Amino acid sequence: MVKTAKLASPVNPGAGAKEVLVIKLSALGDFVLALGAMKAVREFHPSARITLLTTPPFEDFAKHCPYFDRVETDGRPATMKATTALLNRIRKTKYDIIYDFQTSGRTKNYFTVLNRAGKAPLWSGHHEKAAFFHDNPDRATMHSIDRLAEQLAVAGVAPEGRWNRQNFPKPDLSWVRPKLRDAPRLQPAYFGLEQPYMLLIPGASEHREAKRWPVERFAELAKRVADAGVTPAIIGGKAEGKIAQDIMKLEKRAKSLVTRTDLFQIVTLAEKAAFVVGNDTGPMHMAAIAGAPGVALFATSESNPDHAAPRGARSPIINSAPTLAELEIDTVWRSILALGVLPT
Repeated sequence: MVKTAKLASPVNPGAGAKEVLVIKLSALGDFVLALGAMKAVREFHPSARITLLTTPPFEDFAKHCPYFDRVETDGRPATMKATTALLNRIRKTKYDIIYDFQTSGRTKNYFTVLNRAGKAPLWSGHHEKAAFFHDNPDRATMHSIDRLAEQLAVAGVAPEGRWNRQNFPKPDLSWVRPKLRDAPRLQPAYFGLEQPYMLLIPGASEHREAKRWPVERFAELAKRVADAGVTPAIIGGKAEGKIAQDIMKLEKRAKSLVTRTDLFQIVTLAEKAAFVVGNDTGPMHMAAIAGAPGVALFATSESNPDHAAPRGARSPIINSAPTLAELEIDTVWRSILALGVLPT
């Protein structure tokens, strides 16, 4: 009988890696929750050139992030020609290892194409043929940070083979202010804000109405906050423009910063805010990571706080209901009082 040689288990090149690729395409909340894992990759491959494959909304932010040497933004090509060009570029670079932190159908397809004839680079992700296959059947119900920690452990990026809540690098945004030299545009005064102020984050996915706390309740909250001597400042993107207008019609003391803040400014405003209240959305995650005390509002019919709650330097109090239309103003107000952040 001919004996078949047993294939050696793949070995992460660690400090010997020269070229490393990290894939994280979206969305904002998921991106910032992955910052701890990105930091772990940077520390595990200290001499490597680390490239991030992402999408245009994160380009400027990622280029300032200390974990990456290069940032490429064509992670979601719109045509087959562009997809082929992307995959050819990945082949040509000859990455020592690729960390797929998106683990979507798209990125699994990237691996499938790259692995034709078994020639894919070492790959950490959710594909059964990957060198480092994260095959936990419960991965879809894990919190993003826990899932990434386990994925990295499978790839050999962990002390003694595993991480725990205490030693896994937490998402960190403390680099933002020094990286941008604490520029004037990062200060509350740039927006005409005086302390104390708080941030209202009324946005959420436009197509998921259950995740949006009703405008009139945000307005009532803004009134109570202003009566307590704190300026309510509304942040968000273009989609939140009308929401901000409606809040300010009902509470004149609220101030709209909608469309005026970039990602860096969200971080630095949150750092100096008395507290933050917001829906389950990217800026709420950023505020928690930046260390702002807060109250996060979750519609449990849409997302489970156990799997998606913000985690940061100071994790927020979670207020939840099946839909946010069912979440009463008094519940949120009691949580704010519990934070102990209102002027006395």
